[in-house]
Amino acid sequence: MKHRIVVLGAGYAGAFAAGNLARRLSPSDVGITVVNAVPDFVERMRLHQLAAGRDLAVRSLADVFAGTGVRLRVARVTGIDPERGTVAVTGEDELGYDTLLYALGSSVAHHGVPGAAEHAFDVTGRASALRLRERLSALGEGGTVLVVGEGLTGIETATELAESRPDLSVALAARGEPGAWLSVKGRRHLRRAFERLGVTVHEHTGIAAVEPTRAIATDGRSLAADVTVWAAGFAVHPLAAAGGLEVAENGRIVVDRTMRSVSHPDVYAAGDSAHAIGDNGRPLPMSCASAGFTNMQATAAIIARLTGDEVPLTGLKYHGNHISLGRRDAIFQMVDGEVRAASWYLGGRTAARLKAGVLSGAGWGIAHPTFGMPKRRRRLADAPAPAVVPVAS
Repeated sequence: MKHRIVVLGAGYAGAFAAGNLARRLSPSDVGITVVNAVPDFVERMRLHQLAAGRDLAVRSLADVFAGTGVRLRVARVTGIDPERGTVAVTGEDELGYDTLLYALGSSVAHHGVPGAAEHAFDVTGRASALRLRERLSALGEGGTVLVVGEGLTGIETATELAESRPDLSVALAARGEPGAWLSVKGRRHLRRAFERLGVTVHEHTGIAAVEPTRAIATDGRSLAADVTVWAAGFAVHPLAAAGGLEVAENGRIVVDRTMRSVSHPDVYAAGDSAHAIGDNGRPLPMSCASAGFTNMQATAAIIARLTGDEVPLTGLKYHGNHISLGRRDAIFQMVDGEVRAASWYLGGRTAARLKAGVLSGAGWGIAHPTFGMPKRRRRLADAPAPAVVPVAS
């Protein structure tokens, strides 16, 4: 019988991993199934653009995996049983697996703020971004938009909306200083971008409640908001914890240096779902860059163990942050090994073109999973798999 690999989720981490596994393993030995809740690949890094009114190309996952041998199952995962090696999905009782790659990603985290789930919008999924787009299209001149969150998603969303809809009043509520992790020059560039685009920044402003036409700050101030966009963090689905996998406090699957679950050796995790320790000794943040690092490591480990090779270690080190500031401006901030901002940064149109290239490259890679397909793919080994690499501490 074929070795059954099941990949849960077809975002950046899951789609890349499935394509790499299909490209490098012999289909006569391995059957690969991808389970995803929607039939299309979602470019999550562009969803703030979609919400602002930009039309994005839609890539069907059926087309993406056509000719690869990957079986696509459009369904929601409702449970996992790592003791039995099964996954429960909607529309089908269960799927059995020999190796599971868990890459279900994350969704918006409301942190229990009253009214946030009921009244705020977000850009963590295509459907939610389209809901925001529809609501914004109904706003007339002078309408108010409040983006909550000073991270990358909040900054990119606020600047994109301000540039595409100059008739609206756009504000950003930040618990601290937006871009506090940037270099001095990078922060100065960011402030100038906010000023140029007319984004009002409320620094050191937590949000205690969200109402239909305003948000209430923790200090009692009322912030006008015909539309509130929540970009104040991400959360993972509780499926992994419910299935008995060892998870961190935030619900992410605890993995070793090769992205293998420390509690269940047949399970790997990648992307936002993985609690992985970077080369600097700290957990990798939820980000597209982490999805790239972790899916490459998980894929390499799965292939090596199935073919009897030594497991290679891929780098888990950040080199910089890309931040879009609308369509014609951006910041590329270099960081050191401790993820501290270097003095050097790149800004303006050149940085915007670099960011656009990163996004286009990621999309192209997803759309061409068979690029560089070897003439002979690896056969499985009869030898036992190598020992698990110890967990990084």
